[in-house]
Amino acid sequence: MATGRTHRPATRSRGIPEATVARLPLYLRALTALSERSVPTVSSEELAAAAGVNSAKLRKDFSYLGSYGTRGVGYDVEYLVYQISRELGLTQDWPVVIVGIGNLGAALANYGGFASRGFRVAALIDADPAMAGKPVAGIPVQHTDELESIITDNGVSIGVIATPAGAAQQVCDRLVAAGVTSILNFAPTVLTVPDGVDVRKVDLSIELQILAFHEQRKAGEEAAVDTAAPAAVRRQPAATDQGPDGDVPAVMPA
Repeated sequence: MATGRTHRPATRSRGIPEATVARLPLYLRALTALSERSVPTVSSEELAAAAGVNSAKLRKDFSYLGSYGTRGVGYDVEYLVYQISRELGLTQDWPVVIVGIGNLGAALANYGGFASRGFRVAALIDADPAMAGKPVAGIPVQHTDELESIITDNGVSIGVIATPAGAAQQVCDRLVAAGVTSILNFAPTVLTVPDGVDVRKVDLSIELQILAFHEQRKAGEEAAVDTAAPAAVRRQPAATDQGPDGDVPAVMPA
C-alpha cells in the first residue's frame, strides 16, 4: 500500500487555487452523504446548497478539476467523489502521528473519521513516561524519545501537534527534521517552519472569540434600536398647541 511519502497531491502543479482546495472537502462531505443515500446525480444548485457555497463558485471550482457536469442532468455523484478524493490525495493511505496525548490528543485519537477519509493513525506520542504503553483508542502510547524512529519506520509525512504551547515548536522542529512535511497544529501558538512544510492551525479559542465579537455586535445593534425607537415616535400636537400668532397649531397635522 502506498504511503504519504511516495506521492503528493497534484493540486499545486495543476494550478488549483488554495481557496478552491479549501472548499473541496466541503463538496466531498456533501457528495459522500448523497452517495450513502444512493443518489446518482446532483445539480450544481443542490450540491452548492449542501456545501454552503453559491452555485457559480462551485461550477468554477469544478472547472479546475475538468468536471463540467451534464446540462439537464447535473453531476455524477460517484465520479465526483472519486475525482475530488483523487485530487485531495485520499485514494491512498496517509499515516499520521499525533503528538501530545492529553485530553485533546486522546479525543483526536478516538475520532473515527480519520480512517474513512484515508488517514491512518500510525502512532500516538507523548513526553510523559507514565503514558508510555498505555492504550488510547486501541493504540499504545509511545514516548517522544522514539519520535524520529517512528516517523522513519512508518513513512509518516503528516504530523498532528496537540501539545501545550510551550512544547509545540520543539516538537515541530523534531517532526520536520525527521521528514514530516505537513503539520496540523492544535497548540495555541504560531509555529515557524522552513519552506516546503505546510502548517494548518486549528485554534478553538480564537473561533469562540470571533463568535463572541459577533454576539456583542448583535447585542449592541439591538440596544441601539431599542434606544432609538422612543425618539423616533413624533409627538402629536395637543389641542392647546398654538403657533406664533396664537391661533394656528405650530405643527399642522398631515
